[in-house]
Amino acid sequence: MTLYSWLKAIHLIAAVLWVGGLGFAWIVLRPSVSVLDGPQRIALHGQVYKRFFLVIWHAIPLLLITGFWMLGALGGMAGVPWNVHAMVALGLLMTVVFLWVVFGPYRSFRGTEHAEAKAGAMASIRMAIGINLVLGLLTVLVAGLI
Repeated sequence: MTLYSWLKAIHLIAAVLWVGGLGFAWIVLRPSVSVLDGPQRIALHGQVYKRFFLVIWHAIPLLLITGFWMLGALGGMAGVPWNVHAMVALGLLMTVVFLWVVFGPYRSFRGTEHAEAKAGAMASIRMAIGINLVLGLLTVLVAGLI
C-alpha cells in the first residue's frame, strides 16, 4: 500500500466517526432520551458530549492533516475537481461549527449547575449537531461524486 492509500484510509475512518457519530446522536440518541427525566437526560448528555467531543477533537486534526497532505500529493487546489474544493469548504465549515459548540454552548453546559442553563446549552448543541449532520452528509455525497 502506498502512503496515499494510508492517508485516504485514515481520512475516511475519521470522517465516518464524525459523521456517523452525528447521525447516531441526531437519529437514535436524541429521540431515545425523551423517556428520561430532566436531570437524568442532562447527566446522560454530559457523558455523551464529553466522550463524543473527545473523539472529534482527534478526528479533526486527522482529517485536516490527511486531507491537505493528499491535496498536496494531487498538486494542490488548482489541480483538483470542484468536488474536492467543496469537501474542503464543507469540512472547514463543520470544524468552525464544532469549535463554536465546544467554546460556546458546551462550555456553558459544563460551567453551570442550573438546569435551565444546561437545557438551553443542550438546545444549542442539538441545533449545531443537526447542522453539522447535514453538512457532513452533503460532504459524503460530494465525496461520492469524485
